[in-house]
Amino acid sequence: MQFLAQIHITPKEGVNNPEGLAIARALENLGFNSIVDIKSGKYIELTIQNAESIAQAESIVDKMCNQLLSNIVIEQFTFKLQEID
Repeated sequence: MQFLAQIHITPKEGVNNPEGLAIARALENLGFNSIVDIKSGKYIELTIQNAESIAQAESIVDKMCNQLLSNIVIEQFTFKLQEID
């Protein structure tokens, strides 16, 4: 089975996010004054092949995120899996 993993990585609550702050200031300078908070992060899409089940694919993605894709000290991650042909 093949699965498409869509992974979102964002800073944990309370962690300084300079990129988010810069985006917020730029939007405010453009007249968008209703922004309260911005978290800037990463989006990663990857395909897992030869997984025997969705549970196995979830385990693989979780391990990848914890070991390499995110810095678990300052970032959090969520992901969705979709079976593909």
